[in-house]
Amino acid sequence: MVDQLLMCAAGLGLSSLIGSAIGLVVRCIPHRWNDVFLGYCAGMMLTASIVCLISPAIAMTDMGEWWQVVVGVVIGVLLIGVLDRLTPHLHHLSGVKEFENHVSTTSLDRTMLFVLAIAIHKLPEGLATGVSFNGDSTDAFAITLTIALQNIPEGMVVVTPLLMAGVKFINTVIIAVAIALLEVCGALLGYVIGDLSSAVLPLMLSAAGGAMLYVISDEMIPETHSHGYQKQATYALVLGVLTMLFIEALSSHA
Repeated sequence: MVDQLLMCAAGLGLSSLIGSAIGLVVRCIPHRWNDVFLGYCAGMMLTASIVCLISPAIAMTDMGEWWQVVVGVVIGVLLIGVLDRLTPHLHHLSGVKEFENHVSTTSLDRTMLFVLAIAIHKLPEGLATGVSFNGDSTDAFAITLTIALQNIPEGMVVVTPLLMAGVKFINTVIIAVAIALLEVCGALLGYVIGDLSSAVLPLMLSAAGGAMLYVISDEMIPETHSHGYQKQATYALVLGVLTMLFIEALSSHA
């Protein structure tokens, strides 16, 4: 299991780096395709959070213990929500025009804004992968595949604004590598935390699912609806949901 975890964690980091490499070469991604990519990935992540994380957590508990799942989802949502409130954050990952004003934004430059914004995405993704390896390995592989696919277009989207903001090429590469490593560390941390006690596994799985739900609703969907291509993004989201359902079905029968 540990070997499989390390392989999947490395895969997540590699997929993020592949996306970043493409972004460094392409430099500019049309908003239409950016929104379509993110919409598709949002659909896959939405399905993964429910089918591969929250639903298994419910299955592990008796009806009288479902409160663990509710509490877990709330914890996951609140955790990312608090990070969102306390850290400088850039909502529009594909541009540098508008910044959300948070408590400590005045003391940080644009580069840190981008780094923290990306970190808020990557950490729960890594945690979700790591925690899932304490449950059904089939679900864990499905989640890993989903996030890995999502990492490629996201890596493309987050590199371009760094270059647009005036960050040097070498610094952008360093940031891309650091973000990829953060997701790998998140996966390892999620596994260690989830392995502490099987009694809290449903809580951890549901918390990871809640964190993913927050990122999808607060970040990905609003981003895909902010450039006039919300219809295409919506169709892509539905396609992403169906894709993830088929991936889960194929994994279950493998």
